[in-house]
Amino acid sequence: MMKTRVCACQTKDVYLPERARVVASEPMTATERFLAFELESGRPLGHQPGQFVEVSVPGVGEAPISISSSPTRGAAFEMVVRKVGNVSRAMHELKPGDPVGIRGPFGTSFPVGGAMKGQDVLFVCGGIGLVPVRSAIQYVLDHRKDYGHATILFGTRTPAERLFVAEAAEWARAPRATYMETVDRGDGQWTGSVGVITTLLPKVTIQPAKTVAVICGPPIMYKFVILELRRMGLSDDRMYVSLERHMKCGVGKCGHCQINGLYVCQDGPVFRFADVAQIREAI
Repeated sequence: MMKTRVCACQTKDVYLPERARVVASEPMTATERFLAFELESGRPLGHQPGQFVEVSVPGVGEAPISISSSPTRGAAFEMVVRKVGNVSRAMHELKPGDPVGIRGPFGTSFPVGGAMKGQDVLFVCGGIGLVPVRSAIQYVLDHRKDYGHATILFGTRTPAERLFVAEAAEWARAPRATYMETVDRGDGQWTGSVGVITTLLPKVTIQPAKTVAVICGPPIMYKFVILELRRMGLSDDRMYVSLERHMKCGVGKCGHCQINGLYVCQDGPVFRFADVAQIREAI
């Protein structure tokens, strides 16, 4: 059943950014940059895994960016920004100490305190889809006793596009956790799996009645991953997807992210797949 949408525009000062400072900035790939921020007030952002914020760069503009770190990791909050527009290009130039504006957090979150709790969790991430899901992975691993086995599958087009390489090695060593990755096309140095991410799913054994799947990646990935998970016996109400749309205002006013009667910025970006499975435009 669809959640009731509550208009965030009723929140006081929802359009007023809070000042934050860059505390870390480093390249990850040719097009992605890792950034960490802290609010100048010193308070934690107060986000949940899967939510996003609107980031404003002075003199340039504002853009929605997923939060990539868990609230369990301290007051700093992290993002990975792909260079695709004016704001993201400006963010690639940010250095520690530089100021930005932050509105949010906005949107729904992964059900780490609800449907996922006490269950085995299967994370299926393609490309930059790992960025928002990383927040939930960290949360699950930081509350290890509250969840069953954690399986993390990650696919990229090439080895050069892999993200969080050192951290992924830690995930692979975590208790009751499995990490597997694949690339569409290898290179001379790559010795791992080659193939699309669905080639990893036959290597996974799940108990459908006690497994929750979290899926995020490019649009084409959803269709084939969901088909394979259904074949493995997982029901639509045990799958959660994070959708990407241009969430320009973040508060359900501009309509840029609307899909039929849904506003991705408020009804999502995290949806239980059973709630959007019949909406062609959603997946």
